Amino acid sequence: MAAAAQVAPELEHPKKAFGWAARDPSGHLSPFNFSRRETGEKDVTFKVLYCGICHSDLHMVKNEWGFSIYPLVPGHEVVGVVTEVGSKVQKYKIGDRVGVGCLVESCRNCQNCNDNLENYCSSYTLTYGAKSSDGSITYGGYSDSMVVDEHFVVRIPDELPLDAAAPLLCAGITVYSPLRYFGLDKPGLHVGVVGLGGLGHVAVKFAKAFGAKVTVISTSPHKKEEAIQHLGADSFLLSRDQDQMQGAKGSLDGIIDTISAVHSLVPLIGLLKSHGKLVMVGAPEKPLELPILPLLMGRKLVAGSGTGGLKETQEMIDFAAKHNVRPDIEVIPIDYVNTAMERLLKSEVKYRFVIDIGKTLKQTC
Repeated sequence: MAAAAQVAPELEHPKKAFGWAARDPSGHLSPFNFSRRETGEKDVTFKVLYCGICHSDLHMVKNEWGFSIYPLVPGHEVVGVVTEVGSKVQKYKIGDRVGVGCLVESCRNCQNCNDNLENYCSSYTLTYGAKSSDGSITYGGYSDSMVVDEHFVVRIPDELPLDAAAPLLCAGITVYSPLRYFGLDKPGLHVGVVGLGGLGHVAVKFAKAFGAKVTVISTSPHKKEEAIQHLGADSFLLSRDQDQMQGAKGSLDGIIDTISAVHSLVPLIGLLKSHGKLVMVGAPEKPLELPILPLLMGRKLVAGSGTGGLKETQEMIDFAAKHNVRPDIEVIPIDYVNTAMERLLKSEVKYRFVIDIGKTLKQTC
């Protein structure tokens, strides 16, 4: 019996949509016609105005994690303005400023979902490159519109510029959540931040907004001035300088490690006070070595944390608006996106690319 023909992306759903997609592991993005579902009774439809470029977008377009589905429209730092709401939507109305982060569905019934930790649900659906509950593939924010269940939509306060809000929906919540959960959000604590990229620079800003003393830890000496003069860090440690690292031994209450490359954890554990916490938010492609003895000598903790639930994401956005936490961004047109990906691979951005979808995404095919 012959297999059923696959429905073309532009015919799968009733609403016409347009974006940029990768077709294969080369990762090259180009214009792409597809479709979105009709606005369901609990759905919010919004016009996309800005979308941040996350480092995971780069991994996904190149299938470096091995589960990419092509064609792939990236983007999970998506903000815009509501154009339509379903009949049972309660939280949003047409004209509202909204955003969508890393996930668009979860089971809503498990313990994690009941605890507002949808990000840890075993059956959540990623914003792009995943199979949704209706069997179709999700497409992300490098596109002109989104249709999402209202539960997975957050409100963007008027005080927060939309372009700066976009990276908070992934980078922001990824560092805010562990600072809160592990108690590193108290004034007077001494918090270290490893790496000064898209995640790290936002971690510095949130930790300072919480009232912490912040030390940036980096392999790059040229980042010292940037960390202290521009981002407001209190001190800087060059991780390759053994004298500096030894001098700071036992000085930190906690560390947020944003590095996605293989690196040694022993020197970082050494920086912690007794009961200190090293929290990993980066995702190295290969396993890291973790000697246990340094943990025993001080009851220290190595932990992981991944994004945050919807309740906490809204809390984070509101906190950022109130305390003037703004990611440093470079706004680009959509036709620059492939160059931006090349620059991102080389860490040539301070510190987050944001695509101006509203003004530059034009249907050309």
